[in-house]
Amino acid sequence: MNDPLIGILLLDKPLGLSSNAALQRVRRLAGGIKAGHAGSLDPLASGMLPICLGEATRVAGEMLGLRKCYQFGIQLGERSATGDAEGAIVERCAVPALTPAAVEAVLAQFHGAQRQVPPMYSALKRDGEPLYRLARRGQSVERAPRSLVIDSLQLTMLQHDRLELRVLCSKGTYIRVLAEDLARALGSCGRLYSLRREYVEPFAGEGMASLEQLEAAGDPARNWPLLAADRALTHLAALRLAPDALGAMVHGQPVHGLASGAALWRLYDAAERFLGLGESDAAGTLRVRRLFSSARTAAASASQGQSR
Repeated sequence: MNDPLIGILLLDKPLGLSSNAALQRVRRLAGGIKAGHAGSLDPLASGMLPICLGEATRVAGEMLGLRKCYQFGIQLGERSATGDAEGAIVERCAVPALTPAAVEAVLAQFHGAQRQVPPMYSALKRDGEPLYRLARRGQSVERAPRSLVIDSLQLTMLQHDRLELRVLCSKGTYIRVLAEDLARALGSCGRLYSLRREYVEPFAGEGMASLEQLEAAGDPARNWPLLAADRALTHLAALRLAPDALGAMVHGQPVHGLASGAALWRLYDAAERFLGLGESDAAGTLRVRRLFSSARTAAASASQGQSR
């Protein structure tokens, strides 16, 4: 019997395909197994789309809050209904003469904590209906601004009416809105003409696989470049469980005296097998957050070893 397919695939999502459509193609290639992606990309955006396969879907929720890095291009002098190249042009503006120094001075204003109003063309819901459906019917509703953080914003190219930038930002950042806000601060209006996600933390510098490469690779378990599920959790501290603590957690019992303070933990056994996630409270009491099947296997092995 083949081992179950478990791991994280860093897909290089192509232009013109929704994140869900890309996910379904990966699922079909993998034999229809359970899978989920960690952070959507618009159809007109390309780049890293982490896809969790099998039991690795249990860590997908922990990845959503991590920072993301994008390369994007702004077309100055025109604004579209959608904020990118898909929508009709709804405004045209003059484009002032810009220098790199002038642009850098404006970019500095966008560093750090920011407030951003989500766009109408988004998947956010109002009374159960996505905002983009309202927008397609010509409706607009008030949206409360959201807090975000811009950790880095760099100019990489400047032409007369076009500029390209790289941004490292917190979750919930709409790059289309950032592009419009930047264009306005530069004395014009603007829209995206390109958008690529370079990475999702902690996968900076990791290679990505295209759908074509996956199709040509054959057997996913042998040939796909899968990362271990705990590679997505390097921002969490690790705890190693002794056999008695492991046995208690597998049976849903709390463990005292192992953790310190309120935190989320990566759990391992003495053989460094990843077991899942545990959560401790302020008193240091550790409870199960999510366990992999490896935890039960490790607990059974430990129990057999003790009984010999």
